[in-house]
Amino acid sequence: MIVQVLAGKTVYAAAELGIPDLLAGGPRSSAELAERIGAHGPSLHRLLLALAGMGVLAPVGPDRFELAELGQPLRTDAPDSIRGLMRMMCGPEVWRSWGELVAGVRTGEPPWELAHGMGWTEYYAAHPDAAETFNLAMAEHTRDVAPEAIAAADLGRFRTVVDLGGGDGTLVAHVLRAHPEVEGVVFDVPTGLAATADTLAAAGVSARARVVSGDFFDAVPSGCDAYLLKQVLHDWDDKEAGLILRNIRAVIPPAGRVFLLERALPETVTPGSLSEAAALLLDLHMLVATGGRERTEEEFRRLLHTAGFATTRITTLPRFDFRVIEATPA
Repeated sequence: MIVQVLAGKTVYAAAELGIPDLLAGGPRSSAELAERIGAHGPSLHRLLLALAGMGVLAPVGPDRFELAELGQPLRTDAPDSIRGLMRMMCGPEVWRSWGELVAGVRTGEPPWELAHGMGWTEYYAAHPDAAETFNLAMAEHTRDVAPEAIAAADLGRFRTVVDLGGGDGTLVAHVLRAHPEVEGVVFDVPTGLAATADTLAAAGVSARARVVSGDFFDAVPSGCDAYLLKQVLHDWDDKEAGLILRNIRAVIPPAGRVFLLERALPETVTPGSLSEAAALLLDLHMLVATGGRERTEEEFRRLLHTAGFATTRITTLPRFDFRVIEATPA
């Protein structure tokens, strides 16, 4: 277990220093990499050896390294890049928050606020560079889960689809490319929308998409048929999540639909189950990083019911242990 923790921080260091990007063109020596990075050569050499031992890099000769297959997704330009996810999850902001887990458990205060003196949304609004990394991480995860989630939701039956907390527009871009007759709306706070126009333009769907800035705790766009919330409610406790849903309920048409794209906790815990342990650890991460929580399917049903919705279908995406939860105005 200790080795796994150390491995995560080691891979983070590689991503943060940009080592996989520098090795994308071929092998380099530790001295060459140190010069390009501006690093202490002997210390970098030890990091490279550890990365080689983990299979992220491969040694080529006595002091040259190339990027192994396992390390390819750490490149910025890789089609399956997870560099943003690694930089966010193992970066200083999140790890400082995990350092306050004990204090948070004792007091009930969100560890992120104990670590940073403000909530996570306020922090990212005040720190654009950290917000950029966060937005990239969310886009990388959305890119992977979007095709299966869109197929499960059958979004082609709707005229206008809005993604609340839609960030850089990755999910809406996938929806519009899959369904040429659908129009989309990306809704988020200004810091979340910094790269949205570029994402939509790169996907060739700008003509069918609108970008709307706002706060879903105040109001959400009206005139839409389907409201998507991908891993939004897990950022918040029941009171705040309920407010978001009630704001949707106030404007959704009678035939409209809400789609929650979330992980689901097990109803009961099976000791030794790796998948269940992963879900429960991610729940603990939400406690640390946002003050939010993961929920069971029944808890999602109750949350929707309290806000005026009836759950009509829950589809499991086994590859990502995700649920697509569809609800209609009650």
